Amino acid sequence: MSQSGSRADAEDLLQDTWLQIHRVRHTYRPGEPVLPWVYAIARHVKVDGYRRSQRIRSREQVMSPLPEVFRASNPHPSGTPAFDAMIAELPASQREVLGMLKVSGMSLEEVARATGSTVGSVKLKAHRAYAKLRSVLNRSTPLAKGGSNAV
Repeated sequence: MSQSGSRADAEDLLQDTWLQIHRVRHTYRPGEPVLPWVYAIARHVKVDGYRRSQRIRSREQVMSPLPEVFRASNPHPSGTPAFDAMIAELPASQREVLGMLKVSGMSLEEVARATGSTVGSVKLKAHRAYAKLRSVLNRSTPLAKGGSNAV
């Protein structure tokens, strides 16, 4: 633990060392001292772990924090419901797809990969979400009550 820096790292190194000892147990020569053989394996595991962590750190990219969403003091003066309230009426899968498509700007293929579904399924969920949002907007806007179907 004194060489690895933290208890969790030391436990990981210990587990990796035992696994490596098990993998290379056929290389031990009976009659030879065991401790130097075990220490050599432990040293190699430690060096390999250090190299692996350096490779990971060298490839990591620092991401800037996401910008905060600007909220106006009177976000919807026209009488339409708030976006969050409209979205809350959607099922979770439709909310997820709509968020990825419209808020995050992902393509249909990217959303399909991220959700583990097909492009057709993503299109269907998006279509149903749009239809549900239209019905919510039609219920709340004064023009819709007058017979206009412009929304």
